[in-house]
Amino acid sequence: MPSEGQTFASKEQSIPWTLVVSVLKDIEAVVEVAAQHFIGDDRKWSFLAVTEAVKAGVRLAAFRESGYKMLLQGGEVTNEEEINVLEENFGAKSNGVPAIYPMNGHFQNGHGVTSSGLDGKAGFVSKSLEGRAVAALNKFGQNAKMMSDPMWMKKPLSAPPPVMVVEKPTLASIWSAKGVSGRLFFLGEVVHIFRPLVYVLLIRKFGIRSWTPWLMSLAVEITSLGMHSRATDLHNRGGRVHHLSSAERDELKRRKMMWALYVMRDPFFANYTKRHLQKAEKVLNPVPLIGFLTGKLVELVEGAQTRYTYTSGS
Repeated sequence: MPSEGQTFASKEQSIPWTLVVSVLKDIEAVVEVAAQHFIGDDRKWSFLAVTEAVKAGVRLAAFRESGYKMLLQGGEVTNEEEINVLEENFGAKSNGVPAIYPMNGHFQNGHGVTSSGLDGKAGFVSKSLEGRAVAALNKFGQNAKMMSDPMWMKKPLSAPPPVMVVEKPTLASIWSAKGVSGRLFFLGEVVHIFRPLVYVLLIRKFGIRSWTPWLMSLAVEITSLGMHSRATDLHNRGGRVHHLSSAERDELKRRKMMWALYVMRDPFFANYTKRHLQKAEKVLNPVPLIGFLTGKLVELVEGAQTRYTYTSGS
């Protein structure tokens, strides 16, 4: 357990993985345009499969480097949640109220603020105005006592607090310490990382007009989110699992919203979405201005749909 004045820190990443992922996504867009121009639509998938394999490898490395925490926006955003480190070290739960941790006879919250309590007794913080006033007077008396002590002059006033380096969890610790729920969380994230690669490889084999890549990609998405949901359910029933931060919960919501891209992917787009867009354009075409804007919007959607990088969600 850290002593009073100590702070938490994690080992710095040796490689800026978020930047690498962003650059790879831009490179993939260039590769698609070049391959489509020089060798055609049907043969571009081999090059896209290579770029997706590289992205999957980089994301796996970033996943490992982060201590096996959920990748945010495909690894383009760093997942840094300090409350998780405190919760796992002290066993406290975050419910919107700062957790209080014992520190050398005092109680320190997650922000490093130490409280001596209502009447000098550690561990009791009053919500009433009278209690806060008494606590403030008590704090003032402690500060005055320290100022009157000549020993304080011998201590450095600007010495930085010692830093406690928090070791990142390993795969072995997650696999053994967190039980079934921890394993489900890990597997769900790995499945999510490899989903784009599986999708491109299936398109390369069966073609973009086949339902097999579309259905398999959707099945992988559902499997990944199902694993995360199952792991969270186990945690709610008392199982051990990685504590989901607010950013990670938002990431799961974002992944569910990305399912909307499936209406833009062939063969669903060619068989259903495009037909309804053309009907809407035909109905609104006689209307001044609105008909013109609708036609341009349909043209823009049809053009973007032909680009894998615009609809892949990877």
